Amino acid sequence: MNRLKPKSEFGRNVLTLMTGTTIAQAIPIAVSPILTRIYTPEDFGLFALYMSIASIGAVIATGRYDLALMLPKKDEDALWLLTASGIISFGISLFSLIIVFLFNDQITTLLGNPNISDWLYFIPLSILFSGLYQSLNSWANRKKAYKTMSNNRMTQSTITAGVNVGAGFGHLPISGLIVGGVSGLLVSTLLLARKTYREIRHYLPLKGWLKMKILMKKYINFPKYDIAATLSNVMSYQITYVLFNSISSGATAGHYYLVQKVLGLPTSIVAASIQQVFKEKAISDFNVFGNAKVLYINILKKLLFLAVPPFLFLFFYAQEIFVLFFGQNWAIAGHYAQILTPMFFLQFIASPLSYILYITKSQRLNLYTQIIMLLSVLGSFACGYLFNNIDLVIILISLSMSFIYLFYILISYIKSKGT
Repeated sequence: MNRLKPKSEFGRNVLTLMTGTTIAQAIPIAVSPILTRIYTPEDFGLFALYMSIASIGAVIATGRYDLALMLPKKDEDALWLLTASGIISFGISLFSLIIVFLFNDQITTLLGNPNISDWLYFIPLSILFSGLYQSLNSWANRKKAYKTMSNNRMTQSTITAGVNVGAGFGHLPISGLIVGGVSGLLVSTLLLARKTYREIRHYLPLKGWLKMKILMKKYINFPKYDIAATLSNVMSYQITYVLFNSISSGATAGHYYLVQKVLGLPTSIVAASIQQVFKEKAISDFNVFGNAKVLYINILKKLLFLAVPPFLFLFFYAQEIFVLFFGQNWAIAGHYAQILTPMFFLQFIASPLSYILYITKSQRLNLYTQIIMLLSVLGSFACGYLFNNIDLVIILISLSMSFIYLFYILISYIKSKGT
């Protein structure tokens, strides 16, 4: 067994995160065959609509300063950025609560699903704890607390799945999905906050608040460019649930959500685990060598080795797999998964490597690309609406996003060479 363990620190860190991530994702995937027999596609569609709104709000919840936490050389400076992120999260959450109270009816009408009305009041809570979780997770990454990050993901996944299943058997299907997601996020954030407090308490209380203003100005490119870029990216995915509700039905949104949950979520989180370690090593390589070309190529090879076999299998047998595991009612989701497999494959490759754009301060380029991504999704829906063909929407999304991810892979390689 010792021979199988990675010899390098990088490999051990990736293995730690991927082990926790694999277990964390195995839990919801394992209960998915139960959930798809408890909940209807319409139930999943409503949950997807809720999550799309919460996810869009979470993008601005930290002002994107959580991404800058890795960059300062001093922990005290990083702690000031952590503080700034937390303050912004509370402010955005309070603002969203006011908006929900004042415009609940109008928002419900705009979304086209009356069942979402009462659940809009949970959105500010999701935004607050999403922002805090992102910031605390970045601090843990800075401190190389990969085991903590791994355990935290497993805890969040276990609580979410437990509430989902328990509420389903308790005949609370819609609330079970939403409350399960909120509960998992809440508990995992509190546990991470307790761990972080133990590490930073010797810095407290922080003095000289002018320092926070100086650091926020120093890393202004993160909110200046990355909010719009990430907002475009998240909307490219999350707005699909709103639009499916508008041009088709909640059931279509539910089928699409299951595909994202079973394929997209594990893919993105496993890739994110690699990125968490990659970005720490890439920053180090740029500081020492002025580039991260060798690291980039090595990680690209590893990603291809991990991705090719499973995605190739899915491309040919996705529909049969979905029917087998989730039931005949979800055959349409399997059909969508087959169409979207190339997109998920290239997303898995591009996601970790694209952090090079942040290290090289290429946020503006990232912003333009993300806007193109959003426009391509909107264009796909426009074509589908024009020809009254949902399959056409899925095909165009898969094609356009695949080309964009290929671009990310190429431009990240160019940027990894340094100046």
